Amino acid sequence: MSYSLILLAAGNSKRFSHRTPKPFIKIGNRTLLELSLLKFNNIKQIKNIFVVINKNHLKYINKIKSKKFTKVIGGRTRQESTFRALKFIKRKKIKCSKVLIHDSARPNFSPQLIHKIINNSNKKTVIPKIPVNDALKSILKKNKLLNLTRENFFLTQTPQCFNFREILNLHLEKKFLYKDDDFSLVKTLKKVKFIKGEKNNFKITDQEDLKMLKNYMNLKNKFGIGFDVHRLVKGRKLYLGGLNIKSKLGTLGHSDGDPVLHSITDAILGACNMGDIGKMFPDKDKKFKNIRSTILLKKVIEKIKSRGFNINNLDVNIITQAPKINKYRKKIIRNISKLCEISEDKINIKGKTTEKLGVIGSEKAIATEVIASIIKYD
Repeated sequence: MSYSLILLAAGNSKRFSHRTPKPFIKIGNRTLLELSLLKFNNIKQIKNIFVVINKNHLKYINKIKSKKFTKVIGGRTRQESTFRALKFIKRKKIKCSKVLIHDSARPNFSPQLIHKIINNSNKKTVIPKIPVNDALKSILKKNKLLNLTRENFFLTQTPQCFNFREILNLHLEKKFLYKDDDFSLVKTLKKVKFIKGEKNNFKITDQEDLKMLKNYMNLKNKFGIGFDVHRLVKGRKLYLGGLNIKSKLGTLGHSDGDPVLHSITDAILGACNMGDIGKMFPDKDKKFKNIRSTILLKKVIEKIKSRGFNINNLDVNIITQAPKINKYRKKIIRNISKLCEISEDKINIKGKTTEKLGVIGSEKAIATEVIASIIKYD
């Protein structure tokens, strides 16, 4: 069975009252949209992800580093946006027997909920629901009050899972029935499987909801220190921050000897309580001989992100008599930004000398020290 995801992020967020569109509001260092994407990208059954966006928000979506989704321009309403994504899947002849439809304004679902939805989706539409716990009232004419039995009511959530052909046909034939979500198009409950939703999978509608989400996520800021020093010798290349620097001398090391990336890697691992670069990539292992430090750092970034860590800030000191770091600062920052998947304004690089003192001052060695700030998403 082939699953696709439609992630809706095309609204105008009028009730949210913020200059930045709601899907692109950041918590820590991730947007609400990214929080959902990161979870769905780890669900192996979901082969294709379609993010439906407002045409006026392209500058925001283009800043998201992940390439594991396809952009679809949405419509004026939620129904139009969903329908456009469904038609896009059909037009492109993408293999899709089941489709999950989710609101980007609900980023706090658990992976367990997605697995539960998929496991129950064999022959039925699957809808998460939660009970109404508060008392329900209705105002009638002449200021009369009607007390409603809350046991007869429930709240639905997304993601909702449908047979692709069925939901496409419902949008084609019954769109006038559409109210709030795609489940409103389903006329009979015989083919619907309700599963227990999650209270923390609430919708972010206003600023108060955002504050509540931050409390749920319990963001933790952690710090790590990295240090590396390499001897400068003839016959070796000089790599700093992944950049090949023209130099008569290069760094001596088991790998490519890049002290900037080595100290960044150590600082990140330290902040995440994951040991150090020597433990993860031992110099006694031949497969790491002369390996590029860019490869090692990428592996570390993948590991920390899979554990819910994200880099918030990097402060780097490069201590060398030569070359002069100012000449290469922007290019090094650009390289590190791509490797660590963070924006350039999260990286600070300072060039330092030892005033010609010691082995560094006599151009026999180069050293780097880094402080990394890491955010943990619980």
